[in-house]
Amino acid sequence: MAEELDIDEDNVRVAVIQYSDDTAVYFNLKTHRSKKAIIYAVRSLRHKGGIPRNTGAALQFVQQNVFIASSGSRHLEGVPQILFLLTGGESNDDVSGPASDLKQLGVLSFAIGMKNAKQEELQKIAFSSRFVFNLPVFGELLSIQPEIAAFVKSEIQTEPPTIVDMIFKHSLSIFFLVELDPTQRDIVFLLDGSDDTRSDFPAMQSFAQRVVETLSIGESKDHIGVVQYSKDPQTHFSLNTYMEKQDVLAAIRQLPHKGGRPLNTGAALDYVRNNVFTDSSGSRTQEGVPQILILLSGGRSEDDVTSAAVALKQDKIVPFSIGSRNADILELQTISYIPSYAFLVSHFHDLGIIQQLVSFVKRVPRQPGIKPLEVLALSLSLSLSLPLVMSSLLDNLT
Repeated sequence: MAEELDIDEDNVRVAVIQYSDDTAVYFNLKTHRSKKAIIYAVRSLRHKGGIPRNTGAALQFVQQNVFIASSGSRHLEGVPQILFLLTGGESNDDVSGPASDLKQLGVLSFAIGMKNAKQEELQKIAFSSRFVFNLPVFGELLSIQPEIAAFVKSEIQTEPPTIVDMIFKHSLSIFFLVELDPTQRDIVFLLDGSDDTRSDFPAMQSFAQRVVETLSIGESKDHIGVVQYSKDPQTHFSLNTYMEKQDVLAAIRQLPHKGGRPLNTGAALDYVRNNVFTDSSGSRTQEGVPQILILLSGGRSEDDVTSAAVALKQDKIVPFSIGSRNADILELQTISYIPSYAFLVSHFHDLGIIQQLVSFVKRVPRQPGIKPLEVLALSLSLSLSLPLVMSSLLDNLT
């Protein structure tokens, strides 16, 4: 993670704290001023050990001892404060109060749990539901690292508090407000309409509808487009066609199955990049709105998908891939933004996969861009304070 950040005294600062029954600072935000020094210090960390796991006390500790000016925090200068909590299990003490205090301070807390971590507790700790990751094994940490690094490295748009904020949010009135959960997303469904999916097509439609039902559709909110393909692709509606959720749901419900063969997924990926994720079709990529592609496929492509997938990612489009029947998981992973964004299901009615997909989709961060009326806003993209709290994870390896 540190290798991808612009670490120095005037840009990103990093601290590392480890805890179990008590909390220990390994280095604070002003200890190391170069990337090389940070990486060396992290590699030299020794496992702390100890029981029980007091996560609540550790959160209170970082608020009172790390996010302060004497430890190198630049909070009073409006520099975003970001906390990564890595934990391998449930806390022995209460986390609610300390988590609430961090949020009131404006700290953006990510809660990353593994093995025996409790989802409900992680949600209490995280600043937003987008910042919760509950992983089954330690090896999955690498799968979320690109997503987290993209958030940290992206331009974080900040603006001074308004009069309303100063009246109703007095505790935050001296700080900059940071835009978080992007309520705007451009999402395109790419549906396999080949002969092989004729019997599965109603389930695909239902899958897309269930995803849409979880979103906020509107002129200044989420926009949806749908493309169906087999030998060649066909746009059913673009990102700027419907601005009401009921209209989107009705249009998906009325989709006719296209039919045809062979299945040319590579050509379809090129098509959506060149014809759907465009300004004329309603894409808001120039405004920094996340560009998301959801592929539903029932088989292996007859053409190459590699170059088309690379081109999508280079254009900052984030593909997710869901395959059934004869779909190839390696092909789906090639297409997807990261391998964990690829899913192989026995049928498209799998509610668990839908919930997991929606969770990932809502975590896709905004891209740097110019939004309307932001000319008068302040842009703070060069300075971040990044404390990293490390739990005694090795306790869970034995």
